[in-house]
Amino acid sequence: MDNTARTAVGLAALGRPAYINLGRTGALPSHRDVETMRARTYAVLDRAYAAGIRRVDAARSYGRAEEFLAGWLADRGHTDVVVSSKWGYRYVGQWRLDARVHEVKEHSLERFREQWAQTAALLGEVITLYQVHSLTADSGLFTDEPLLEALAELADRGVAVGFSTSGPAQADTIRRALDLQVAGVGVFSAVQSTWNPLETSAGPALADAHAAGVLVQVKETLANGRLAVEPPRRLAELAEARGVSTDAVALAHVFAQPWADVVLLGPASTQQLADNLVGARLALAEEDLAALADLREEPERYWARRSGMHWQ
Repeated sequence: MDNTARTAVGLAALGRPAYINLGRTGALPSHRDVETMRARTYAVLDRAYAAGIRRVDAARSYGRAEEFLAGWLADRGHTDVVVSSKWGYRYVGQWRLDARVHEVKEHSLERFREQWAQTAALLGEVITLYQVHSLTADSGLFTDEPLLEALAELADRGVAVGFSTSGPAQADTIRRALDLQVAGVGVFSAVQSTWNPLETSAGPALADAHAAGVLVQVKETLANGRLAVEPPRRLAELAEARGVSTDAVALAHVFAQPWADVVLLGPASTQQLADNLVGARLALAEEDLAALADLREEPERYWARRSGMHWQ
């Protein structure tokens, strides 16, 4: 079994000096200037490409991730990479580890137009999917008709339009967003949501989306590093029994979901990528999947823990 074609590399941990992932600090150099992080991004993308991965996901708020990706594509001459990015957050960390605020969210027509212009200037025709970043049920997007019309216009020009979700009400957000239409046509054709052994609440909504022909991408597959650095006992036992890392087992659980069209990895180093990719080739028995299903937390508890994680 090889799930490489379903695998994507996300650049959240590579495009800026600080992020909330556990296990990231030890995987990165202590000195994280722009050129150091650019070189690390290139190294991870080179290793991913050599492994057969052809999908990369970025965002305007991932510091210089789009810039790094555009440079890597130009330098390497690759023309077969599927690129997606996101708008809605603006990076304001000023390349500082100790910034008080690292990103600011705004789902407005003005922000969409501004950030699409920035993304298009860097990635041009290579970008095939543009997503609303971290859509939640209380977003003003749902009733902003000019914004929805602008998103529909982008889709009409050949760029697929999607959204990512966050928070304990992901399932409600998914169903509500996929009901949105402009001139009788659905606005969104892709969704990117958090799903991992600790947070499975969006599963039924994602399964329905997949069945309806919507591209389903799964993010935060290692719970922002918790499943690699602080694994539950049962996960650690399963990994030890197979002689693999806990992140590989957690990712194999995600790959086992038939509705997961694309599974995102967020490595900060080539070693983390190599460990992750073991999960793309690991088959779990039904009893293993059942044991992992028992690890799920209440969504409110999971997202409270996530919101309390520190940028580092």
